[in-house]
Amino acid sequence: MKESKRAVRIVSHKEIAGDIYDMTIACPQAAKAARPGQFMCLYCRDGSRLLPRPISICDIDAERGEIRMVYRIAGAGTKEFATLQEGDEIMVMGPLGNGFSIRDKKALLIGGGIGIPPMLALSKKIEVPKTMVLGFRDETFLLSDFEKEGDTYIATETGSAGYKGTVLDAINAEKPEADVIYACGPLPMLKAVAEYAAAHDMECQISLEERMACGIGACLGCICRTKEKNHHTHVHNARICKDGPVFDSKEVEFE
Repeated sequence: MKESKRAVRIVSHKEIAGDIYDMTIACPQAAKAARPGQFMCLYCRDGSRLLPRPISICDIDAERGEIRMVYRIAGAGTKEFATLQEGDEIMVMGPLGNGFSIRDKKALLIGGGIGIPPMLALSKKIEVPKTMVLGFRDETFLLSDFEKEGDTYIATETGSAGYKGTVLDAINAEKPEADVIYACGPLPMLKAVAEYAAAHDMECQISLEERMACGIGACLGCICRTKEKNHHTHVHNARICKDGPVFDSKEVEFE
């Protein structure tokens, strides 16, 4: 769809964990076009903050024309978003980026931290057997939503819930059956997941998290190192906002 800014109404907005907010917007055009793994760019009202903030899509309701996003306060922009109320308007652009390619295979969905929300939209689109493994620092969120979609296991760094450790600790303990992996989270987690997939000869799609400026691939501000030359830049780089954020794990050159 055409990438242009527009004002939308906030349908609901609440804090669901410490500094984690759940926002739903009425955006029929975007809801009709959106796919799991894509993101929306949200704009601040404060004129001193010109650049949008990319927020992953957590859920899509095409029938109601709504998009749900869950985000963490990470700076001045998201702190401003947290003050908005139901009924307020916000400027947005999207959906943007390339989402997940859904396979008709047993699936393992892995989310870590604020990379957890986009896996919910994906879980609702996958109709074959699937298992979700979620990694948190301490406080959990969205668990009841995931548990409605299938078997869900969690890991926390502090051991406050589920397995103490990482998502790989939970996976190695539970040994879920799967033929394809979809993952979103911090880079160290994605690297470990990619290595796990390679060791088990599994397809693995990863969604990279990165600070973005324009969100549409024009500024080349968000790039990742790739094994093959990019068709746009003709170097071993890819634009996470435009070429991604979802990549085949075998395409990405981890540091």
